[in-house]
Amino acid sequence: MDVERKTSFGRIDIVLHTKDYIYVMELKVDTPAEKALEQIDSKEYLLPFAEDERKLYKIGVSFSSKKRTISEWKCVEVS
Repeated sequence: MDVERKTSFGRIDIVLHTKDYIYVMELKVDTPAEKALEQIDSKEYLLPFAEDERKLYKIGVSFSSKKRTISEWKCVEVS
């Protein structure tokens, strides 16, 4: 697992590597999970993993500051 992995365009919140999968996660507070997915795309966070043969997923997670828990999450298979 990598946390706050630096890229040319920003920092990926979490990258989780397993034998068969790579999960790229962006975390937000009081912001829709869709915005987190948009950030993954706009800042090209998936680019370093383009040639990797493992299945790639992007995950956007939104936390509620009021409820202090996950309010929404979305997962999209990229490859």
